Amino acid sequence: MSTTPTVDTRTLVRWRAAVFAIFTASGLSIATWASRVPAIKQTLGVDNIQVGMMLLGAGIASIVGLSLASVVLARFGARKGMLGAMLLFAVGVAVIGVGTDIAQSYALVVTGLVLFGMGNGAVDVMMNVEGAAIEKQLNKTILPLFHAFFSFGTVIGAGLGVAAVAAGLDVLAHTAVIAVSIVVLAFVSIANVPARAAAMDPDAIDAPAEPKTAWRERLHIALSAWREPRTYALGVVMLGMAFAEGGANDWLALGMVEGHGADQALGAAGLAVFSISMTVVRVAGGPLVDRFGRVATLRVLSVTAATGLLLFILAPSVPLVFVGAALWGAGISLGFPLGMSAAADDPEKAAARVSAAAAIGYIAFLCGPPILGIISERVGLLNTLYVLVVLIVASGLASRAARPLPGAHVGEGHRRSH
Repeated sequence: MSTTPTVDTRTLVRWRAAVFAIFTASGLSIATWASRVPAIKQTLGVDNIQVGMMLLGAGIASIVGLSLASVVLARFGARKGMLGAMLLFAVGVAVIGVGTDIAQSYALVVTGLVLFGMGNGAVDVMMNVEGAAIEKQLNKTILPLFHAFFSFGTVIGAGLGVAAVAAGLDVLAHTAVIAVSIVVLAFVSIANVPARAAAMDPDAIDAPAEPKTAWRERLHIALSAWREPRTYALGVVMLGMAFAEGGANDWLALGMVEGHGADQALGAAGLAVFSISMTVVRVAGGPLVDRFGRVATLRVLSVTAATGLLLFILAPSVPLVFVGAALWGAGISLGFPLGMSAAADDPEKAAARVSAAAAIGYIAFLCGPPILGIISERVGLLNTLYVLVVLIVASGLASRAARPLPGAHVGEGHRRSH
């Protein structure tokens, strides 16, 4: 397995800050769109079915972006690829505003969402590849913290959305400000990301002396991960956790209202408890992983998530439902980032493996909630959540796939050395 060339401390600090900013920008863009959905719906005069089709278009575009990330990396490298992807979703955010307030065109808003989805899907793979490379430099688990910065971006975006509505800003003005901010963040961030041969950057200073590999051959390498059994095992780990996260985002609040008789305010509070619990564990999870190892951590968290879900489903009182929501959020918090980290154990094949594993996880994240909705029409919402319990158990059983590859030390834990 190849190693990642060491960079100096100053470069590493700037690199880490840049990737933090990229994760934050992605979360910011998503929350910007989400916070203005009511205004977009009202201005365009569309119904919930049409809003659902908008969401479907963005979701499909995200999966396309994820799938194309390997091609982009092979052709342009991570630095140019991330810059292009960030500019793409910034343009998408701006087009949403133009389509809403200038053209008042449903088709144009959908076009903006497609650009937005493709850009975010593609950058998701590449920023995780960069985050995993930083892990190798620091020799400690840090990807959960990067994912926490994505959550911070969504919080900032939601807060700015509230402020924009309170200030009477229309969608165009709001999205224009955010789009320009993302463009600035993109250029400043990419300027501080070092060019690396492992990230297929054509201007990498650590590129081997032999002639450059043709991009079609690099693409063949990039797609090779789909032939590896470990990719699918990691996909199971990420699928279960991503399915449970997406299910919580869309159905937790409604489950409290319809299943436990809580009012809408308590339903929203339950979702907030879930999100805060998940973010806190992502911030603090790295040292736990470095102490106990990826596999042990994933197993404990899968038990935590399954316990939380069962408590959420079966709890006889609303306070216990909140406890269940907190355990549910904590338990699923590290499945996705640790799956990404494991996929990137070999820097030479990190892009291919992260892209493949991420595609499996995101398909579950995006497609899972609608599937749960269909099932719930037959058996009820709380009973439907047992599907998530089964998937989380499967995720825990597959967690051995996250064991670090030979020569990789991040995520192996230090229990043996004591």
